[in-house]
Amino acid sequence: MIRIRFLRHKVAVASLVLLGIFYFGVLFAEFAAPYDPRRRSPEQQYSPPQRLRLFHDGRLSAPFVYGLSSELDMDTFRYVYEVDREARQPVALFVRGDPYELWGLFPSDVHLFGVTDGRRAYLFGTDNLGRDLLSRVIHGGRISLSIGLVGIAISFLLGIILGGISGYFGGTVDVVIQRLVEFLRSIPDLPLWMALSVALPRYWSIERIYFGIVVILSLVGWTSIARVVRGKFMAVREEEFITAAVVAGAGTGRILFRHLLPSFASYMIASLTLSVPGMILGETALSFIGLGLQTPAISWGVLLQESQRIHVLAGSPWLLLPGGLVIVTVLAFNFLGDGLRDAADPYTAT
Repeated sequence: MIRIRFLRHKVAVASLVLLGIFYFGVLFAEFAAPYDPRRRSPEQQYSPPQRLRLFHDGRLSAPFVYGLSSELDMDTFRYVYEVDREARQPVALFVRGDPYELWGLFPSDVHLFGVTDGRRAYLFGTDNLGRDLLSRVIHGGRISLSIGLVGIAISFLLGIILGGISGYFGGTVDVVIQRLVEFLRSIPDLPLWMALSVALPRYWSIERIYFGIVVILSLVGWTSIARVVRGKFMAVREEEFITAAVVAGAGTGRILFRHLLPSFASYMIASLTLSVPGMILGETALSFIGLGLQTPAISWGVLLQESQRIHVLAGSPWLLLPGGLVIVTVLAFNFLGDGLRDAADPYTAT
């Protein structure tokens, strides 16, 4: 029944498909990205996006892009680009390009798509060093999207354990845990993230900073999950099937995780889905203001750092494209969470 109700929620289903495409792309980022995200082309700095086209001179054609001609402006020392309609660059699937190792294990040079004439095309444009923005967005999504899942997994464990203990035992234990929850929730998220992230040593490796950011976001995010779990446990712990389990001699752990938790697991899945966007926004915000990941790491927040400069943004508005993907991802998770919540508990649907 839950699956049928969910499939009726067309926006949620579309969001699930979109998120599936995103996560497939970042999981196989080396294959999905057309170029090496760190390869520089100084002569193609701030190259504008080249639009994918299907028509040439009014006739249907195989996918292609028009080439660009560039000239260095001696007043601004920036390249000025113009579309060259005579230089057609065919776009095809499974083309050979920059070599890579998928997940550091499988060497290859085949990419999902690219141009077939040996030149380079930039569908999202390039940055200040001439690096392909589309490739950097795909690789950056690996960090930004995975932080949401890893962070919510840690928050889920903390919330289930502390919220379950609080709701099942009550009394002094409940008071202590709830005062801790209220204290953490009384502090605005962003200042708390900033204060904790400052404690991360700058000399740490990218991997250690990544997990440090995950822990920071999780330590703040578990409180809302704990409150939901506590409320559900308090509502269900006096039900007859719980009393029967106690009489049958079931231990506390078995009652908590075998009987209480499964009784509202579908609701928790929906709540967790709605919590993922907060993790993604947290990493993006910290990296954007320079307190999270830094170059040479690639994440959507790191890619947005350059857009802080107004003069750069005015001439190269495509640098905001990572921000657009953050918005789309957050909306997709929210729509998916709404669909799951309505399917799991149809009485809450409006």
